[in-house]
Amino acid sequence: MSRALANRSAANRVLLAVEDDPGLQNQLKWCFEDYQVHVSGDRETAVNQVRRLEPAVVTLDLGLPPDPANASEGLATLQQILSMAPSTKVIVITGNDDREDAVRAVALGAYDFYQKPVDPEILSLIVDRAYRVHELEQENKRLAESAQATPLAGIIAASPEMTKVCRTVEKVAPTDVSVLLLGESGTGKEVLTRALHAMSRRKRKRLVAINCAAIPENLLESELFGYERGAFTGANKQTIGKIEYADGGTLFLDEIGDLPQPLQAKLLRFLQERTIERVGGREEIAVDVRVVCATHQDLYGRIKEGAFREDLFYRISEITVTIPALRERSGDALLLARALLKRYAEEHGRNLRGLADDAMEAVQAYPWPGNARELENRMKRAVIMAEGNVVTAEDLELEDTEGRPVVFNLRQVREEAEREAIKRALVFADQKVAQAAEMLGVSRPTLYDLIEKYGLK
Repeated sequence: MSRALANRSAANRVLLAVEDDPGLQNQLKWCFEDYQVHVSGDRETAVNQVRRLEPAVVTLDLGLPPDPANASEGLATLQQILSMAPSTKVIVITGNDDREDAVRAVALGAYDFYQKPVDPEILSLIVDRAYRVHELEQENKRLAESAQATPLAGIIAASPEMTKVCRTVEKVAPTDVSVLLLGESGTGKEVLTRALHAMSRRKRKRLVAINCAAIPENLLESELFGYERGAFTGANKQTIGKIEYADGGTLFLDEIGDLPQPLQAKLLRFLQERTIERVGGREEIAVDVRVVCATHQDLYGRIKEGAFREDLFYRISEITVTIPALRERSGDALLLARALLKRYAEEHGRNLRGLADDAMEAVQAYPWPGNARELENRMKRAVIMAEGNVVTAEDLELEDTEGRPVVFNLRQVREEAEREAIKRALVFADQKVAQAAEMLGVSRPTLYDLIEKYGLK
C-alpha cells in the first residue's frame, strides 16, 4: 500500500485512546499507524472528543484520574460514552488483577477487554476486529434506512407481539379479503392499512379513507354513496361518493363501530352485492374495492347491545387483526422513542445524542394510554424543549412512571418468569399441586420448594 493510500485510509479510521500514562499514550499511537489516533487522559476530555470526533473504536483504561487506583471513573466514562454513541466499540484495558472490573465493563456494554501489559500485535487484532464489526453494523443500518420505502417501513417494532401482526399483514395483503383492524386509539391502524394497500395488487389505484365517527349522520350517507343532482337541497350537481371513488383500489372505513344502524344495512348490501345506488338515484353501479375497517370499540359488546349488526360484522371481518397496545409490546416503546427522537431532531435542527438513562427508564415504565400517538407528541415536545444534548425524563414530562424498574439482571429475569409460570400453573390447576407440577414438568417436591421460595403459599 502506498503511503498516500495508507494516510487516506487512516484519515477515515478514527481511534480514541483514553489513557492517562504519557508513555502508554505514545505506545498506543505507535501501535496503530493505520488509524487516526487521538488521545485523552481524563473523563471530561474523552467525552468531549467522542462528541467531536465520533470515533468508531475507543480503547479505555479503567484507571483514570482523579482515582486511578480504582475503576469507578473508568466505568463512569464507559457509560457516558455509550449513552452518547451507542454504536462505538469500547475496548477496556485493565491491570492483571482487574478481571472482575473488566467483566463489569462488558456487562455495561463494552465491546471487549484487554489486560496489561500491552502487546501491540494482539491489541491491534482486537481493535481491527472491533472496527470491522462497527463498519458492518453501520452498513446494515444504511441498508435498513435505504429500505424505508418498503410498505412496513412506517411500523417501528421488534416485539414478538407486533412482529406477529406484521406477518399477518404481509400474508393477507395480496388477497382481496375484508380485514378488520382492532386496537386502541393511536396503535397504528391507519399505518397498517396503508401497508395492506401498498402490498396488494391494488397499490396503483387509490386508497380512500373515511372516518365514520367524524361526519354527521345526515351527511355520512352521501359521503359514502354519493348523490344525484336534486337529491336534496343544495345538491346542484351529481357527486360520486367515497366508495365509488375508491373503485379498483382500497376503501378504509375508520371507526366502523360508530356507523349508524341505517347505514350499516346499506353498507351490508353493498358488501353482498358489490353495487351501490347514489342518494336520489335508481341506477345500480358496480364497484370493485377491497374493504379494510378499523375500530377501537368492542364490536362483540356492541352486537350484544344491538348497536351493531352481527351479519355486517362477519362481512367486514373475514380476517381480524388485533393490534396490541404499546404497553403490551415488550421493548417497542423505547425503540419507537429513539426513532422519533432521531426524526424530530433532524426536522428541528437539534443536535441531540439520545435519551438519558432516566428518560429511558421513564419511557419503559410509563403505560402510554395514548399509545404511539402520545409517544410521538411527547418526543416532539421533548426535542424542542431539551436544553442539553440529551433528552431527559424532565423534558418528557411523564407522570405515573413509578412502575417496576426495568430489570436487566438475568437471574432476576429468570426468577420473575419462573414465579409467573408457577402462579399461572396453579391457577389453571385450581391450586392442585400435583397437577400444576405435571404441567410445569417438575416433581411435586420441587414445586413445593419453589412455592416456598417465591412465597406463593
